[in-house]
Amino acid sequence: MMNKRTPIQSVILYTLVISLVLFCVFPFLQILSTSLKHPIDWGNPSLIPRVLHLDAYKELLGLMPAKEIDVPASVQRLLDNPALSAEKKQMLLDKFTSNDEVFAFGRYMLNTFTISFVTGIVSTFLASLAAYAIARLRFPAQSLMANGVLFVYMVGGVLLMVPLYQMSVTVGLASSASGTILSLFLIYLIQTLPVAMYMLGNYFRTIPFSLEEAAMMDGCSRVEAFWRIILPLSKPMLFTVFIYCFVIAWNEYLFASVFLKQYQDFQTLPLALQTLFTSKNAIWDRIMAASMLTLLPVIICFMLANKHLSGGLTDGGVKG
Repeated sequence: MMNKRTPIQSVILYTLVISLVLFCVFPFLQILSTSLKHPIDWGNPSLIPRVLHLDAYKELLGLMPAKEIDVPASVQRLLDNPALSAEKKQMLLDKFTSNDEVFAFGRYMLNTFTISFVTGIVSTFLASLAAYAIARLRFPAQSLMANGVLFVYMVGGVLLMVPLYQMSVTVGLASSASGTILSLFLIYLIQTLPVAMYMLGNYFRTIPFSLEEAAMMDGCSRVEAFWRIILPLSKPMLFTVFIYCFVIAWNEYLFASVFLKQYQDFQTLPLALQTLFTSKNAIWDRIMAASMLTLLPVIICFMLANKHLSGGLTDGGVKG
């Protein structure tokens, strides 16, 4: 029997646990607090804003009303000059519009979500096929292939960045935006597939082979048994692998900073947030609000997938 903790031991244990949780959560609370504070309240050390300020979120989400163009009287006299061409008038007006002061958060989030979602789906699909082959089939050099896949994951991204970019330039992919995005997508697959295959392979081995045998005795082929038996029973791990691949692609900065630097309209959020710090839009509430909105999809993914992360789905699948 385990000895019961004394009241002092319980107090010390709970104090350590609460302190650890607060230490981990405090930076996120600070980010949220700063994003909700008015500029005049930034010096307030309290985490609770004196006045709730949502303008930063409204600006990023495009909910702020359009600002009127404030043109000085001297410039207006130039615009009234009939000798001035329409093109030059527009050039003058563009200098006083506020469009360049708006951080295109929606476009960057859409770019990031698209490439992350596609990476997660494709990587999970390919990893499930490869992992099943390694876990169930028997072929020459099977264990060498399984271990070799993990070896690719152990090579650091810094070592692969220059060779991969040179390969992209050599084959002509880096010369266009679509080719660059394709190169980045393939790199994300290389980054996520090894661990995805490893996780799914270990999970497939826990599923009794008798389930597949029973399905094949009923007339199913091995492929049909995989689609009808293995994949439905593997939903918890499939969701876990998808989240892993999605988060890796969502947070990736190194390769995006090299491949997408010249294509500003196709940049992802990690790269765009870095440029936001050094731009004239570097306002603290806007930076913190953008950081919170960047975290939101990842948090939502974990909350949705948490319903499926339960064990024991194969219990009772085969009668003893």
